[in-house]
Amino acid sequence: MDFAEAVAHLAEQLHMPLPELQNDPEYERRRSLKERIYLLNQAAAKLYHQTLWEPQGAAILAYVQKRGLSDAVIRRFGIGAATGASIAQALISQGFTPDELIAAGLVYQREGRLQAMFRNRAMFPIIDAYGHVLGFGGRAMGDAQPKYLNTADTAAFNKRFNVFAANLLRKTKGLARVILV
Repeated sequence: MDFAEAVAHLAEQLHMPLPELQNDPEYERRRSLKERIYLLNQAAAKLYHQTLWEPQGAAILAYVQKRGLSDAVIRRFGIGAATGASIAQALISQGFTPDELIAAGLVYQREGRLQAMFRNRAMFPIIDAYGHVLGFGGRAMGDAQPKYLNTADTAAFNKRFNVFAANLLRKTKGLARVILV
């Protein structure tokens, strides 16, 4: 098989979509956006994680600790807190654009203002096997609905093709099997 045939064969075997051609200008635009979303999500994950350890994140930290998660586990998984304060300004001050924040699914626009997608939630970054922060899962505090909110599909994230904590699998030596639940 030539390279293209081998890629098509493997994609079919793994039930994955075919990769896009790199000579396609539209692909290049999407790839660039995807890379910006990776950077944006990494910055957001750091902000959420930092917020968990600050006074405004105390209630969410208490919740995850009450659920039996040690500080070491919290740090290993990068768990954070979305408190309701707008993450948009912090990320824009780091050089990201409002359009990128919307494309990443971190905010939405209402009446000309950016609103945080995740508010009053324990935040769980979804990281791929290569260390890219693809998106987030957020667990609401109290009786807020929906109880669990995930990042919508973006140029960087499709929940059908990703597994939570895949980044830890790559680092595990001598792994004989993985059980998905």
